[in-house]
Amino acid sequence: MAGSGTAHLRLNDEALLSVSDLRVEFKTSGGVVQAVSGISFDVRRGETLGIVGESGCGKSTAGRAVLRLGDVSGGHVSFEGTDVLTVGHKQLTRLRRRMQMIFQDPVGSLNPRRRVRQLVTEGLAVTGMSSADRDQRARTVLDSVGLDYDRFADRLPRQLSGGQAQRVAIARALAVNPGLLVCDEAVSALDVSVQAQIINLIEDIKEEFGLTVIFIAHDLGVVRTVSDRVMVMYLGKICEFGEPEAIYETPGHPYTRALLDSVPRADVEDGFAGPALSGDIPSPLDPPSGCRFRTRCPRAQERCTKEEPQMARTETGQYVACHFPMVPHRSSSRANATPAAEIGLD
Repeated sequence: MAGSGTAHLRLNDEALLSVSDLRVEFKTSGGVVQAVSGISFDVRRGETLGIVGESGCGKSTAGRAVLRLGDVSGGHVSFEGTDVLTVGHKQLTRLRRRMQMIFQDPVGSLNPRRRVRQLVTEGLAVTGMSSADRDQRARTVLDSVGLDYDRFADRLPRQLSGGQAQRVAIARALAVNPGLLVCDEAVSALDVSVQAQIINLIEDIKEEFGLTVIFIAHDLGVVRTVSDRVMVMYLGKICEFGEPEAIYETPGHPYTRALLDSVPRADVEDGFAGPALSGDIPSPLDPPSGCRFRTRCPRAQERCTKEEPQMARTETGQYVACHFPMVPHRSSSRANATPAAEIGLD
């Protein structure tokens, strides 16, 4: 599912979601955790944006912040022209019907005391829709996710398999007619065979319902398969952004290269294409100065300790925040780096 040749550009008329300088911080007894540190990006109407990175990189926190699930420390999130972070409760409730999330734990995300028909239509109860119309809507969306209404409508979550529960969660999201679907590790808790079914289902409903999707995962293979563009995160920052072909075939950031090398492969002697990352992940309580990846980066130099790298386009088309990228910048001069505003990242 490759994007067009201009998929990296910010096209305001096509941007369903615009995120600018998003910051999320958590106060703890040990200090302030910088979970998301000033990230900016656009999601074009009808595309799938994949977000990938190690556990703790901030990808799930960013996904939840877009829907204003939890406190946000700063920035702007514009959805269909409305700033999600500043609207009142009533308007936020209306917006959330257009912005739905599918969570990692399919069974845990469902109320154990409600039956499937109730779970699927609970978001419609506040709209004034009649009971008969809600049941008809449940029938329609359950059919769309491959569950027979007559067989499943009266089941409780404990009577469902993991894959069936995730299908119910997807049907619940579809019932309110969303424009944006955020999938937060939506297949990681499922068996491999079931993962493929759910991934194919998400692809199908995206086309059927005209959805825009943010697909958050740590599985690099899955992200490549479903995404039009990919955003790689490390310790609360974006380090690489672009079309899957460029990122996966010619990664520009050393962290992206390390992620790809960490995937087990059958065609190399020890099962891995490259060496494991050295050192521990720095604490988000006190991230490194300059480039946050420098403490684990084999290419780090003195400049990396003092200066935070900015996004610049590489010769292969993606955008990389690195002073010494593995794929050269189109211009070696930082003064000529592409402004973030032109790439949908500011």
